[in-house]
Amino acid sequence: MAVEFKLPDLGENVKSADVVSLMVAVGDTIAKNQPVIEAETDKAVMEIPSSVAGKITAISVKKGDTVKVGQVVLTVDESAAAKPVDKKADRRKEDKKESPAPQPEAPVSSSREAAPAPAPAATPAPAQPAAPVPVSSAQGPVAAAPSVRQFAREIGIDIHQVPGTGPGGRISVEDVKAYARTRAAAGGRAPASDKPRAERQAMTKIRKVTAAHMAKCWNTVPHVTIFDKADVTDLEAERQQFKKKAEQAGGKLTITPMFMKIAAAALKVFPNLNASIDTEKSEIELHHYCNLGVAVDTPRGLVVPVIRDVDKKNIIELALEIGNLSIKARDGKLLPDDMSGGTFTITNLGSIGTGFFTPIVNHPEVAILGMGRAVMEPVWDGKQFIPRLMAPLSLSFDHRLVDGADGARFLRWIVQAVENPLLISLEG
Repeated sequence: MAVEFKLPDLGENVKSADVVSLMVAVGDTIAKNQPVIEAETDKAVMEIPSSVAGKITAISVKKGDTVKVGQVVLTVDESAAAKPVDKKADRRKEDKKESPAPQPEAPVSSSREAAPAPAPAATPAPAQPAAPVPVSSAQGPVAAAPSVRQFAREIGIDIHQVPGTGPGGRISVEDVKAYARTRAAAGGRAPASDKPRAERQAMTKIRKVTAAHMAKCWNTVPHVTIFDKADVTDLEAERQQFKKKAEQAGGKLTITPMFMKIAAAALKVFPNLNASIDTEKSEIELHHYCNLGVAVDTPRGLVVPVIRDVDKKNIIELALEIGNLSIKARDGKLLPDDMSGGTFTITNLGSIGTGFFTPIVNHPEVAILGMGRAVMEPVWDGKQFIPRLMAPLSLSFDHRLVDGADGARFLRWIVQAVENPLLISLEG
Protein backbone atom coordinates (compact mmCIF):
# COMPACT_ATOMS: atom_id res chain seq x y z
CA MET A 1 0.00 0.00 0.00
CA ALA A 2 1.39 3.42 -0.96
CA VAL A 3 1.94 5.76 2.00
CA GLU A 4 3.15 9.36 1.87
CA PHE A 5 5.76 10.83 4.20
CA LYS A 6 5.25 14.55 4.74
CA LEU A 7 7.60 17.13 6.26
CA PRO A 8 6.83 17.05 10.00
CA ASP A 9 6.58 19.92 12.47
CA LEU A 10 10.15 21.19 12.97
CA GLY A 11 9.56 23.49 15.92
CA GLU A 12 7.76 26.63 16.97
CA ASN A 13 7.31 29.20 14.17
CA VAL A 14 9.17 26.98 11.66
CA LYS A 15 6.91 26.72 8.61
CA SER A 16 9.34 25.56 5.94
CA ALA A 17 12.84 24.21 5.32
CA ASP A 18 15.29 24.08 2.42
CA VAL A 19 16.42 20.64 1.22
CA VAL A 20 20.21 20.45 1.64
CA SER A 21 20.61 16.87 0.41
CA LEU A 22 18.72 13.63 -0.20
CA MET A 23 19.94 10.69 1.84
CA VAL A 24 17.92 8.04 -0.01
CA ALA A 25 16.86 7.29 -3.60
CA VAL A 26 13.90 5.71 -5.38
CA GLY A 27 14.07 1.93 -4.93
CA ASP A 28 15.66 2.07 -1.44
CA THR A 29 13.95 0.25 1.38
CA ILE A 30 13.80 2.35 4.53
CA ALA A 31 12.85 1.79 8.15
CA LYS A 32 10.95 4.05 10.51
CA ASN A 33 13.08 6.80 12.08
CA GLN A 34 15.70 6.46 9.35
CA PRO A 35 16.96 9.89 8.15
CA VAL A 36 15.87 10.53 4.57
CA ILE A 37 16.76 14.18 3.90
CA GLU A 38 18.89 16.95 5.36
CA ALA A 39 16.93 20.17 5.71
CA GLU A 40 17.96 23.70 6.70
CA THR A 41 15.60 25.79 8.80
CA ASP A 42 16.11 29.38 9.90
CA LYS A 43 19.07 28.53 12.14
CA ALA A 44 19.97 24.86 11.82
CA VAL A 45 20.60 21.99 9.45
CA MET A 46 19.01 18.77 10.64
CA GLU A 47 18.41 15.23 9.47
CA ILE A 48 14.71 14.50 9.00
CA PRO A 49 13.74 10.90 9.88
CA SER A 50 10.93 9.07 8.12
CA SER A 51 7.79 8.19 10.04
CA VAL A 52 6.95 5.40 7.55
CA ALA A 53 8.73 2.23 6.41
CA GLY A 54 8.88 0.39 3.10
CA LYS A 55 10.27 0.69 -0.41
CA ILE A 56 10.54 4.20 -1.85
CA THR A 57 8.45 4.51 -5.02
CA ALA A 58 8.70 8.28 -5.51
CA ILE A 59 10.59 11.29 -4.15
CA SER A 60 8.68 14.55 -4.46
CA VAL A 61 11.48 16.98 -3.56
CA LYS A 62 15.00 17.68 -4.76
CA LYS A 63 18.07 19.44 -3.47
CA GLY A 64 17.48 23.19 -3.14
CA ASP A 65 13.69 22.98 -2.85
CA THR A 66 11.88 24.91 -0.14
CA VAL A 67 9.46 22.46 1.48
CA LYS A 68 6.56 23.54 3.68
CA VAL A 69 5.52 21.67 6.80
CA GLY A 70 2.96 19.07 5.73
CA GLN A 71 4.24 18.87 2.15
CA VAL A 72 4.86 15.38 0.68
CA VAL A 73 8.54 14.42 0.70
CA LEU A 74 8.40 10.85 -0.54
CA THR A 75 6.06 7.92 -1.12
CA VAL A 76 6.74 4.34 -0.01
CA ASP A 77 5.24 0.92 -0.58
CA GLU A 78 4.59 -0.41 2.92
CA SER A 79 4.22 -3.98 1.66
CA ALA A 80 7.98 -4.15 1.01
CA ALA A 81 10.31 -5.36 3.75
CA ALA A 82 11.48 -2.46 5.91
CA LYS A 83 15.18 -3.18 5.80
CA PRO A 84 17.32 -0.08 6.44
CA VAL A 85 19.93 0.90 3.89
CA ASP A 86 23.55 1.73 4.63
CA LYS A 87 23.30 5.36 5.64
CA LYS A 88 26.90 6.24 4.80
CA ALA A 89 26.81 4.52 1.42
CA ASP A 90 23.57 6.17 0.33
CA ARG A 91 24.09 9.59 1.88
CA ARG A 92 23.75 12.48 -0.53
CA LYS A 93 22.78 10.33 -3.53
CA GLU A 94 21.24 13.33 -5.19
CA ASP A 95 24.61 15.06 -5.14
CA LYS A 96 26.24 12.01 -6.73
CA LYS A 97 23.63 12.03 -9.51
CA GLU A 98 24.49 15.60 -10.33
CA SER A 99 28.21 14.81 -10.76
CA PRO A 100 28.56 11.08 -11.53
CA ALA A 101 31.97 9.42 -11.42
CA PRO A 102 33.43 8.39 -14.82
CA GLN A 103 32.96 4.73 -15.80
CA PRO A 104 36.12 3.07 -17.17
CA GLU A 105 34.10 0.58 -19.25
CA ALA A 106 32.07 3.22 -21.05
CA PRO A 107 33.39 4.41 -24.43
CA VAL A 108 34.54 8.00 -24.64
CA SER A 109 33.84 10.32 -27.52
CA SER A 110 37.32 11.84 -27.69
CA SER A 111 40.83 11.44 -26.34
CA ARG A 112 40.42 14.74 -24.54
CA GLU A 113 37.60 13.32 -22.43
CA ALA A 114 39.53 10.14 -21.66
CA ALA A 115 42.75 11.85 -20.58
CA PRO A 116 42.88 13.06 -17.00
CA ALA A 117 43.59 16.73 -16.39
CA PRO A 118 47.30 17.39 -15.68
CA ALA A 119 48.06 18.13 -12.04
CA PRO A 120 49.48 21.59 -11.19
CA ALA A 121 53.25 21.60 -10.79
CA ALA A 122 53.03 22.90 -7.25
CA THR A 123 50.62 20.18 -6.09
CA PRO A 124 52.26 17.08 -4.49
CA ALA A 125 51.46 13.63 -5.85
CA PRO A 126 48.27 12.17 -4.37
CA ALA A 127 50.15 9.05 -3.22
CA GLN A 128 51.74 11.03 -0.39
CA PRO A 129 49.38 10.84 2.60
CA ALA A 130 50.65 14.07 4.17
CA ALA A 131 50.26 16.12 0.99
CA PRO A 132 47.81 19.05 0.93
CA VAL A 133 44.41 18.27 -0.49
CA PRO A 134 43.49 20.64 -3.35
CA VAL A 135 40.01 22.13 -3.08
CA SER A 136 38.16 22.46 -6.37
CA SER A 137 35.17 24.67 -7.01
CA ALA A 138 33.51 21.66 -8.63
CA GLN A 139 33.37 19.98 -5.22
CA GLY A 140 30.95 22.57 -3.88
CA PRO A 141 31.60 25.09 -1.09
CA VAL A 142 35.23 25.69 -0.17
CA ALA A 143 36.35 24.13 3.11
CA ALA A 144 37.56 27.38 4.63
CA ALA A 145 36.33 29.80 7.27
CA PRO A 146 34.75 33.08 6.07
CA SER A 147 37.75 35.01 7.41
CA VAL A 148 40.11 32.83 5.34
CA ARG A 149 38.04 33.35 2.19
CA GLN A 150 38.01 37.10 2.80
CA PHE A 151 41.79 37.13 3.32
CA ALA A 152 42.29 35.28 0.03
CA ARG A 153 40.10 37.80 -1.81
CA GLU A 154 41.98 40.74 -0.28
CA ILE A 155 45.35 39.52 -1.58
CA GLY A 156 43.99 38.46 -4.98
CA ILE A 157 44.13 34.68 -4.51
CA ASP A 158 41.53 32.29 -5.94
CA ILE A 159 40.61 30.23 -2.88
CA HIS A 160 39.60 27.30 -5.09
CA GLN A 161 43.20 26.89 -6.23
CA VAL A 162 44.71 26.75 -2.74
CA PRO A 163 45.74 23.31 -1.40
CA GLY A 164 44.34 22.74 2.08
CA THR A 165 46.45 21.03 4.74
CA GLY A 166 43.78 20.78 7.41
CA PRO A 167 41.41 17.88 8.15
CA GLY A 168 39.50 16.96 5.00
CA GLY A 169 41.44 19.51 2.97
CA ARG A 170 40.34 22.50 5.09
CA ILE A 171 42.17 25.68 4.10
CA SER A 172 43.84 27.93 6.67
CA VAL A 173 45.30 31.43 6.40
CA GLU A 174 48.77 29.87 6.39
CA ASP A 175 47.77 27.71 3.40
CA VAL A 176 46.74 30.85 1.50
CA LYS A 177 50.00 32.60 2.40
CA ALA A 178 52.07 29.56 1.37
CA TYR A 179 50.25 29.32 -1.95
CA ALA A 180 50.74 33.05 -2.59
CA ARG A 181 54.49 32.78 -1.84
CA THR A 182 54.84 29.77 -4.14
CA ARG A 183 53.08 31.49 -7.02
CA ALA A 184 54.99 34.72 -6.46
CA ALA A 185 58.30 32.83 -6.64
CA ALA A 186 57.19 30.99 -9.77
CA GLY A 187 55.82 33.85 -11.81
CA GLY A 188 55.40 36.97 -9.78
CA ARG A 189 51.71 36.55 -9.05
CA ALA A 190 48.95 33.99 -8.62
CA PRO A 191 47.57 32.46 -11.81
CA ALA A 192 44.71 34.26 -13.43
CA SER A 193 41.37 32.70 -12.68
CA ASP A 194 38.81 31.90 -15.38
CA LYS A 195 36.07 32.77 -12.90
CA PRO A 196 34.12 36.00 -13.53
CA ARG A 197 35.14 39.07 -11.54
CA ALA A 198 31.78 39.02 -9.85
CA GLU A 199 29.18 36.38 -9.23
CA ARG A 200 25.80 36.05 -7.59
CA GLN A 201 25.02 33.44 -4.96
CA ALA A 202 21.66 32.56 -3.46
CA MET A 203 21.48 33.50 0.20
CA THR A 204 21.16 30.57 2.57
CA LYS A 205 18.14 30.46 4.82
CA ILE A 206 20.33 31.31 7.81
CA ARG A 207 21.77 34.34 6.03
CA LYS A 208 18.31 35.54 4.93
CA VAL A 209 16.91 35.23 8.44
CA THR A 210 20.00 36.85 9.97
CA ALA A 211 19.82 39.76 7.53
CA ALA A 212 16.13 40.33 8.24
CA HIS A 213 16.58 40.01 12.02
CA MET A 214 19.61 42.33 12.17
CA ALA A 215 17.76 44.94 10.10
CA LYS A 216 14.79 44.70 12.46
CA CYS A 217 17.05 44.98 15.52
CA TRP A 218 18.87 48.02 14.13
CA ASN A 219 15.69 49.77 12.97
CA THR A 220 13.73 48.96 16.14
CA VAL A 221 16.27 49.51 18.89
CA PRO A 222 17.79 52.96 19.54
CA HIS A 223 21.31 51.75 20.24
CA VAL A 224 23.82 53.18 22.66
CA THR A 225 27.24 51.55 23.05
CA ILE A 226 29.63 52.31 25.88
CA PHE A 227 33.13 50.98 26.44
CA ASP A 228 35.36 50.08 29.37
CA LYS A 229 38.38 47.94 30.21
CA ALA A 230 38.68 45.19 32.81
CA ASP A 231 41.89 44.01 34.43
CA VAL A 232 41.70 40.26 33.82
CA THR A 233 45.22 39.42 35.04
CA ASP A 234 44.03 37.54 38.12
CA LEU A 235 41.03 36.06 36.30
CA GLU A 236 43.34 34.64 33.63
CA ALA A 237 45.59 33.18 36.35
CA GLU A 238 42.58 31.43 37.87
CA ARG A 239 41.55 30.14 34.45
CA GLN A 240 44.98 28.63 33.98
CA GLN A 241 44.77 27.10 37.45
CA PHE A 242 41.42 25.39 36.91
CA LYS A 243 41.47 24.61 33.17
CA LYS A 244 42.76 21.07 33.81
CA LYS A 245 39.74 20.43 36.01
CA ALA A 246 37.48 21.42 33.13
CA GLU A 247 39.44 19.18 30.74
CA GLN A 248 39.02 16.25 33.13
CA ALA A 249 35.27 16.88 33.03
CA GLY A 250 35.37 16.82 29.22
CA GLY A 251 35.25 20.55 28.52
CA LYS A 252 37.48 23.54 27.81
CA LEU A 253 37.65 26.44 30.23
CA THR A 254 37.78 29.73 28.34
CA ILE A 255 37.16 33.20 29.71
CA THR A 256 33.63 33.27 28.24
CA PRO A 257 31.89 31.06 30.88
CA MET A 258 33.63 33.07 33.59
CA PHE A 259 32.20 36.29 32.17
CA MET A 260 28.81 34.61 31.79
CA LYS A 261 28.72 33.88 35.50
CA ILE A 262 29.68 37.47 36.29
CA ALA A 263 27.09 38.85 33.85
CA ALA A 264 24.38 36.65 35.42
CA ALA A 265 25.19 38.16 38.82
CA ALA A 266 25.14 41.67 37.36
CA LEU A 267 21.70 41.10 35.83
CA LYS A 268 20.30 40.39 39.30
CA VAL A 269 21.65 43.73 40.52
CA PHE A 270 20.39 45.55 37.40
CA PRO A 271 17.15 43.73 36.44
CA ASN A 272 16.18 46.32 33.81
CA LEU A 273 18.93 44.88 31.59
CA ASN A 274 17.40 41.40 31.93
CA ALA A 275 14.13 42.52 30.40
CA SER A 276 12.16 43.14 27.21
CA ILE A 277 9.69 45.77 26.04
CA ASP A 278 6.10 45.19 24.94
CA THR A 279 5.44 48.39 23.00
CA GLU A 280 1.87 47.41 22.08
CA LYS A 281 0.86 47.14 25.76
CA SER A 282 3.37 49.78 26.94
CA GLU A 283 4.75 47.29 29.43
CA ILE A 284 8.18 46.13 30.56
CA GLU A 285 8.69 42.41 31.11
CA LEU A 286 11.31 41.71 33.78
CA HIS A 287 12.69 38.19 33.56
CA HIS A 288 13.27 36.29 36.81
CA TYR A 289 15.49 33.79 35.03
CA CYS A 290 18.85 34.23 33.34
CA ASN A 291 19.20 32.65 29.88
CA LEU A 292 22.31 33.89 28.13
CA GLY A 293 22.85 33.65 24.39
CA VAL A 294 26.41 33.07 23.17
CA ALA A 295 27.19 34.20 19.62
CA VAL A 296 28.95 31.46 17.59
CA ASP A 297 30.61 31.95 14.21
CA THR A 298 29.89 29.00 11.89
CA PRO A 299 30.52 28.26 8.18
CA ARG A 300 26.78 28.84 7.60
CA GLY A 301 26.70 32.17 9.43
CA LEU A 302 26.18 33.60 12.89
CA VAL A 303 24.01 31.63 15.32
CA VAL A 304 23.23 32.33 18.97
CA PRO A 305 22.59 29.21 21.06
CA VAL A 306 21.10 29.88 24.49
CA ILE A 307 22.36 28.55 27.82
CA ARG A 308 19.55 28.43 30.35
CA ASP A 309 19.65 29.28 34.07
CA VAL A 310 23.25 30.48 33.98
CA ASP A 311 22.91 31.84 37.51
CA LYS A 312 22.22 28.29 38.80
CA LYS A 313 25.22 26.59 37.14
CA ASN A 314 28.89 26.59 38.03
CA ILE A 315 31.62 27.64 35.63
CA ILE A 316 32.66 24.08 34.75
CA GLU A 317 29.05 23.21 33.85
CA LEU A 318 28.84 26.33 31.70
CA ALA A 319 32.11 25.47 29.94
CA LEU A 320 30.82 21.98 29.09
CA GLU A 321 27.50 23.31 27.80
CA ILE A 322 29.15 26.03 25.70
CA GLY A 323 31.47 23.45 24.16
CA ASN A 324 28.64 21.07 23.30
CA LEU A 325 26.43 23.79 21.83
CA SER A 326 29.34 25.25 19.83
CA ILE A 327 29.99 21.85 18.25
CA LYS A 328 26.31 21.48 17.41
CA ALA A 329 26.28 24.99 15.96
CA ARG A 330 29.29 24.42 13.69
CA ASP A 331 27.90 21.04 12.58
CA GLY A 332 24.55 22.66 11.81
CA LYS A 333 22.73 20.44 14.32
CA LEU A 334 21.16 23.10 16.54
CA LEU A 335 17.43 22.78 17.07
CA PRO A 336 15.06 25.75 17.32
CA ASP A 337 14.76 25.21 21.08
CA ASP A 338 18.54 25.60 21.39
CA MET A 339 18.26 29.19 20.17
CA SER A 340 15.13 30.49 21.85
CA GLY A 341 14.34 32.08 25.19
CA GLY A 342 17.45 34.24 25.62
CA THR A 343 17.33 37.30 27.91
CA PHE A 344 20.86 38.68 27.38
CA THR A 345 23.66 37.94 24.91
CA ILE A 346 27.45 37.77 25.08
CA THR A 347 29.65 37.86 21.99
CA ASN A 348 33.41 37.27 22.21
CA LEU A 349 35.58 38.38 19.27
CA GLY A 350 38.79 38.26 21.28
CA SER A 351 40.02 35.08 19.61
CA ILE A 352 39.99 36.92 16.26
CA GLY A 353 42.03 39.79 17.71
CA THR A 354 39.25 42.38 17.87
CA GLY A 355 39.35 45.14 20.46
CA PHE A 356 36.38 47.42 21.02
CA PHE A 357 33.35 47.04 18.72
CA THR A 358 29.64 47.89 18.64
CA PRO A 359 27.51 44.74 18.89
CA ILE A 360 23.86 44.92 17.82
CA VAL A 361 21.24 44.22 20.48
CA ASN A 362 19.47 40.91 19.84
CA HIS A 363 15.87 42.16 20.01
CA PRO A 364 13.63 41.56 22.02
CA GLU A 365 16.53 41.55 24.49
CA VAL A 366 17.67 44.99 25.61
CA ALA A 367 21.44 44.56 25.98
CA ILE A 368 24.46 42.69 24.65
CA LEU A 369 28.03 42.48 26.01
CA GLY A 370 30.95 42.37 23.60
CA MET A 371 34.33 40.99 24.67
CA GLY A 372 37.55 41.89 22.86
CA ARG A 373 41.11 40.57 22.96
CA ALA A 374 42.96 41.12 26.24
CA VAL A 375 46.44 42.65 25.87
CA MET A 376 49.20 43.58 28.28
CA GLU A 377 49.23 47.31 29.08
CA PRO A 378 51.11 49.51 31.55
CA VAL A 379 48.79 50.47 34.42
CA TRP A 380 49.59 53.13 37.01
CA ASP A 381 49.19 51.79 40.56
CA GLY A 382 49.83 55.13 42.27
CA LYS A 383 53.59 54.69 42.41
CA GLN A 384 54.66 53.08 39.16
CA PHE A 385 53.46 51.55 35.92
CA ILE A 386 53.02 47.78 36.11
CA PRO A 387 52.07 45.35 33.31
CA ARG A 388 48.46 44.17 33.55
CA LEU A 389 46.28 42.11 31.19
CA MET A 390 43.45 44.43 30.12
CA ALA A 391 40.32 43.27 28.29
CA PRO A 392 38.21 45.72 26.22
CA LEU A 393 34.47 45.46 26.87
CA SER A 394 31.61 46.92 24.82
CA LEU A 395 28.02 47.15 26.05
CA SER A 396 25.21 47.99 23.62
CA PHE A 397 21.76 48.58 25.06
CA ASP A 398 18.23 49.66 24.14
CA HIS A 399 17.97 53.33 25.15
CA ARG A 400 14.18 53.07 25.36
CA LEU A 401 14.54 51.08 28.57
CA VAL A 402 18.15 51.45 29.69
CA ASP A 403 19.41 54.95 30.44
CA GLY A 404 23.05 55.80 29.80
CA ALA A 405 23.80 56.01 33.51
CA ASP A 406 22.27 52.58 34.13
CA GLY A 407 24.28 51.08 31.29
CA ALA A 408 27.47 52.65 32.62
CA ARG A 409 26.81 51.37 36.14
CA PHE A 410 26.11 47.87 34.82
CA LEU A 411 29.35 47.75 32.85
CA ARG A 412 31.32 49.23 35.75
CA TRP A 413 29.84 46.55 38.05
CA ILE A 414 31.05 43.85 35.70
CA VAL A 415 34.53 45.37 35.57
CA GLN A 416 34.69 45.59 39.38
CA ALA A 417 33.42 42.02 39.74
CA VAL A 418 36.11 40.78 37.33
CA GLU A 419 38.78 42.56 39.37
CA ASN A 420 37.20 41.79 42.77
CA PRO A 421 35.22 38.50 42.57
CA LEU A 422 34.08 38.90 46.19
CA LEU A 423 31.67 41.56 44.93
CA ILE A 424 29.50 38.77 43.47
CA SER A 425 29.03 37.28 46.93
CA LEU A 426 28.37 40.66 48.56
CA GLU A 427 25.80 41.96 46.06
CA GLY A 428 24.94 39.07 43.71
